[in-house]
Amino acid sequence: GICQKHGLPFQTVQNTRFQSMEDVHLWMIDQHLGRRSVSDFQRGVLALRKREILAEQRAQATAATDSAAPAQATGSPAKATLDQMVNPLKSRSDIAKAARLSSSQVLHIEKIQKQAAPELVAAVKAGAISLNAAAAVASLSAEEQKTAAQGGKVELKLAAKRVREELRKPVKEDPPSS
Repeated sequence: GICQKHGLPFQTVQNTRFQSMEDVHLWMIDQHLGRRSVSDFQRGVLALRKREILAEQRAQATAATDSAAPAQATGSPAKATLDQMVNPLKSRSDIAKAARLSSSQVLHIEKIQKQAAPELVAAVKAGAISLNAAAAVASLSAEEQKTAAQGGKVELKLAAKRVREELRKPVKEDPPSS
């Protein structure tokens, strides 16, 4: 639009390195993981997304190989491509290494993504609560999470403390009846 406005010649270039949009997404994720300004939560989310994309690609390649196997001989190009496909993010420790996080931080991020209310996720993104505390608060009901998030940093910390204390309390057993 700018070139057209000023009468400047321009050419678009198609990058042939990318075979699909997933390849573009993987490249973008790798670029963001290399940035220093990305928070731990964001790095974890990016690494988990990368794992999902790689798993989808692996499943598609497996399906393509399985459907092409009867028609092709062993050592087919599709089989070789599948064998060369590497998934560096099979385990939580692999994800943690890719995101420069600990395995427990990745576990917390997974829990936050699955169980946290949108308000709690926003608080984590804003840096109002740590990953550890947010994972603890995520075990509360959605309404309690929302109330804590609306209360700000102090209320979030108190909610996390309450959850941790409840987990530490030993379960009182009823004395056996004589």
